[in-house]
Amino acid sequence: MTERTDQPAASRRRFLRTGAAAAASAPAIVASTSLTNAAPKMTLRMQSSWQPGTTGYKIFEQWAKEMPDLTDGEVGIKPFPAGAVSGDFQLMDAVRNNVLDGMNVFTVYWAGRMAAGVFLSSYPMGLNHPHMWDMLFDSYGGREMADELYSNFGLKFVGHVHHDMNLIHSKKPISSLEGLKGLKLRVPGGIVADCFADIGAQTTLLPGSDVYPALEKGTIDAADFVGPAVNYDLGFHQVTDYITMGPTSTPCLHQPVDLMDISLSLRAWDGLSDRMKKLFPELVDAYSRRHYAGIQEANKNAWPKYEEAGVEVTRLSEADVTKFRDVAIPNWFKWANKDKTAARLFQKHLEVMQNPEVALIEKSDIKNFSLDL
Repeated sequence: MTERTDQPAASRRRFLRTGAAAAASAPAIVASTSLTNAAPKMTLRMQSSWQPGTTGYKIFEQWAKEMPDLTDGEVGIKPFPAGAVSGDFQLMDAVRNNVLDGMNVFTVYWAGRMAAGVFLSSYPMGLNHPHMWDMLFDSYGGREMADELYSNFGLKFVGHVHHDMNLIHSKKPISSLEGLKGLKLRVPGGIVADCFADIGAQTTLLPGSDVYPALEKGTIDAADFVGPAVNYDLGFHQVTDYITMGPTSTPCLHQPVDLMDISLSLRAWDGLSDRMKKLFPELVDAYSRRHYAGIQEANKNAWPKYEEAGVEVTRLSEADVTKFRDVAIPNWFKWANKDKTAARLFQKHLEVMQNPEVALIEKSDIKNFSLDL
């Protein structure tokens, strides 16, 4: 009995350590552990927004495989890829209605369900590095607010998961914001859609699984989607010739930190032991670090493949950054003032952005705007 108990505990410590060290050693993402042979006491059915076969889904599958060992056999995860049980935009309902027990979803998809959802993940010219989001969630009360918002939908927010910045793949070169005018562009909705619409793009909302077919058929001219590795996995280099990015100072203007999250139905969460309710968020935090590092290593290997495929990277200018910022700030406040909860959450963003260590904005940048708190 002692041997069986000690083994999973040691594996859990290894998982937490490799999570913390993953940025320096991304290959640890797929390192296997000695999994317990006994069936877990509880198995959670969890669907991801990652498509099967992509780098992101492989990392998610590995985490699910390790879960019985990490929890001393208490919890297992049966993983499903995007669309296997529910459509991406219906995933919240599938979990709330107990069709699934949990989800690993792109948090930006919440924008269509609640105004505050746009501030749970990246938006134009907002917090632009992963550590800033860690500050928001873990130092400024964002985690508690996310949990409050999710509970209104019968869900438990367990933790955020870092992924990557997003790219725009296009059939024609785009070297300025002017080049977006009239362009049929896939976006995830929310502030992102409004900002590009204000620039003059014809925006359309599609789940990730529909992006490649839409590009292939020509029903859209360009698409915002995730980072280079996963987009290469999905074959975007086969249906587009260009990647549009910001200047070297600001590689991504619209979604520089595209977050995912792990959340459960309240029924599933309430079924966990008190010990597991403390451990699960720690495992998600460690998974987030490993997931981010694994994606970044895959990105490193993907960029040369785009070059070999003849895909060209075009960059916007510093003047475009200023122009997009001028478009973004009014949209921040428009969305924040849709309801009191959105305003309260965005107030925390403003506090982080004005932190001297972050310094994304000054009071003078927002002097003409106010929050309806």
